[in-house]
Amino acid sequence: MGKITKTTISEALRFCIVGTTAVAIQYGVYLLLLTATGHNTAFVVGYLVSFVFNFFSTVFFTFKTNPNLRKALGFALSHVVNFVLQWALLLLFIHLGVPKSLAMIPVFAICVPTNFLLVRHFVKG
Repeated sequence: MGKITKTTISEALRFCIVGTTAVAIQYGVYLLLLTATGHNTAFVVGYLVSFVFNFFSTVFFTFKTNPNLRKALGFALSHVVNFVLQWALLLLFIHLGVPKSLAMIPVFAICVPTNFLLVRHFVKG
């Protein structure tokens, strides 16, 4: 395991700020659309809106780098993994009886830390 530096701690804090905002955007869109569409559509649209915000915030604010094609592709790949994991967990929690309006909460609790490691690897190296 690598050495924990002030830079790593600072990045983790900024990641939390961006991640919390991205989660709020995703959950807000999900809840808004849940009343008009099914949970699958609400999830996908919320994820996509959050993804765009998250990419630019992660590159410019969290890791203070510049966007390029390699970073965008790596970020997208990490988010494909995150998307599949979130969707699978959402369906699992709904199947287990968690109300659709609350099912995203445990999903975020599991997926956000996992996503930090993936995104950091692809965006920062």
